Amino acid sequence: MKAIRSLEQHVDCLMSYDFSGLSEDGLTEQLSIVDDMRIWRIAEALRRGFGYDVIHEKTMIDPWFIDKIAILVEMEQSLQTEELTPELLKEAKRMEFPDAVIARLTGRQEQEIHDMRHANNIVAAYKMVDTCAAEFAAETPYYYSVFGSENEAEKTADRKKVLVLGSGPIRIGQGIEFDFCSVHCTWAFAKQGYETIIVNNNPETVSTDFDIADKLYFEPLTPEDVKSIVDLEQPDGAVVQFGGQTAIKLTESLMKMGVPIWGTSAENVDKAEDRELFDEILEECRIPRPSGGTVFTAEEAKEVAARLGYPVLVRPSYVLGGQGMQIAINDHDIDEFIGIINRIAQDHPILVDKYLNGKEIEVDAVCDGEEILIPGIMEHIERAGIHSGDSISVYPAQSLTEAAKEKIAEYTRRLAKSLHVVGLINIQFIVCGEADVYVIEVNPRSSRTVPYISKVTGIPIVPLAARVIMGSKIRELGYTPGLQKEADYFAVKMPVFSFEKIRGADISLGPEMKSTGECLGIASTFDEALYKAFIGAGIRLPRFRNMIMTVRDEDKEEAVEIGRRFEKIGYRIFATRGTSEALKAGGVKAITVRKIEQESPNLLDLILGHEIDLVIDTPAQGAEHSRDGFIIRRNAIETGVNVLTAMDTARALITSLENTDIQKLTLIDIATIE
Repeated sequence: MKAIRSLEQHVDCLMSYDFSGLSEDGLTEQLSIVDDMRIWRIAEALRRGFGYDVIHEKTMIDPWFIDKIAILVEMEQSLQTEELTPELLKEAKRMEFPDAVIARLTGRQEQEIHDMRHANNIVAAYKMVDTCAAEFAAETPYYYSVFGSENEAEKTADRKKVLVLGSGPIRIGQGIEFDFCSVHCTWAFAKQGYETIIVNNNPETVSTDFDIADKLYFEPLTPEDVKSIVDLEQPDGAVVQFGGQTAIKLTESLMKMGVPIWGTSAENVDKAEDRELFDEILEECRIPRPSGGTVFTAEEAKEVAARLGYPVLVRPSYVLGGQGMQIAINDHDIDEFIGIINRIAQDHPILVDKYLNGKEIEVDAVCDGEEILIPGIMEHIERAGIHSGDSISVYPAQSLTEAAKEKIAEYTRRLAKSLHVVGLINIQFIVCGEADVYVIEVNPRSSRTVPYISKVTGIPIVPLAARVIMGSKIRELGYTPGLQKEADYFAVKMPVFSFEKIRGADISLGPEMKSTGECLGIASTFDEALYKAFIGAGIRLPRFRNMIMTVRDEDKEEAVEIGRRFEKIGYRIFATRGTSEALKAGGVKAITVRKIEQESPNLLDLILGHEIDLVIDTPAQGAEHSRDGFIIRRNAIETGVNVLTAMDTARALITSLENTDIQKLTLIDIATIE
């Protein structure tokens, strides 16, 4: 039960997904499917009286585990059919049923369940994790909650306490970068004499190592679980800006518990997410943003899109990693995308923005409430429309004019001051032309680029932000506010993907994040840093000097230039008919190859022949993605072929390959890079 609600996928019990509409045969058949829904199907089978032997035969799960799931199903039924006595409530809590689930099953209010628990002293106790395998008495302050047992967590009151909320389960969009921020923040508070308490539930993170904080609570990051810790520890304050969206979402609940939020206030965090409030701030600061609107339904979204003109960006608010974000090019796309968004519990409005085709820029900064420190400006190689986490990011920015840099620094200062930021702020801009700067998004919290910009500039952003939260000023900490001097080297952050492991996933890039990691290339020249970053990401060219190009119509002009450059370094280019004709018309030799639905030899045969280095395939925007394109990309990835789905990435790759000095790098150099 704890594991389920720790997933942060809007599930809190074995009734969170409904399989009651399946026939008995259909359910039996679906038990064989090995995916993340399986435990809910097993629970449904147990509700219908399926025998343990039948479930075991279909799933090969040991009957011991099936019996544990059955005990939870029996408790669901007891809560639905029996009177809620203190004894039944105590047993339900022992099995880790949350108050909200007990309330739903018994037809009561959640507050009523909470009050009944406390009236009968049914509260969480904390046991120490046995780190000594029972050989010695464990002393590591490493706790997990249970109901109906002795409490081993002792409240300490000799120092000021800070509660640090971790980043929860690592998944696409919220990964180790936020764990880095949580850990460095904890260390900074500890150095200033605070007692540090971390709440997190992922054993793979550094924040859950035993020696990071004074106390660690291994608990789901939900309001009820956190409240039990708050009731015991009574912290002086909590910091939420270092744990990504997971921690930010708990801000309101913490305030209701009476825990002060240190750093940027919840009210100002909300202003950055609320479309109308944020528009007022932008108007007050005289900062432009892409035109847009706030909607709740597909019809409202289509009205806004008609007013703005397609393409538009559709996204839910209060998300991380661009979850549910899409570029819509017609009304059909709007219907499809809003339907997907609304399959997720949607407590907040949906944002519809005009899509601007410009250069995306990112800034992380520290503000002390009055002055701001900007370590550097990062530029994305891919144009706007591809999620920042999936873009190649370059520091210092390569193509910005001095006027654009000054405007970005000034807009950052104005926004941080208007939002009364104390601590970290992350801002994403679009630059169109020489110096037309628009704000896309403002997050008054840490971001996934914080470790990167800290490392490449040498400015310890997180410790600085933590000190600022404690009341220090930037100047007192030995830094001059404003945009800092650029480094004399180049750093390229390259996304790393796991598409070959995630079977069935479409690898085309867009506003929703898909990368599962990143690597860094640093060198005295941009080209060498870029080349190192590509090597770090596992892209090793050339091998066979054969490549495939199949691009959408709007990319054909760029494809000619890129094709010509690949041809110049010795590549043989295969292309589908439309792309091939465009390449030939531009003077590039291209071998026309049949599409995959045509007779052999065709594009798929070429890929499966294991003699292709690279596929450049840019899919059309909108919901109507080509099935051919999907099959090409999936088969290429699964046969170890590098696939690029954005022309900017392809241009970056050929730029790095063209550099003759780089091509002379010895094997020893490459081994060092790796």
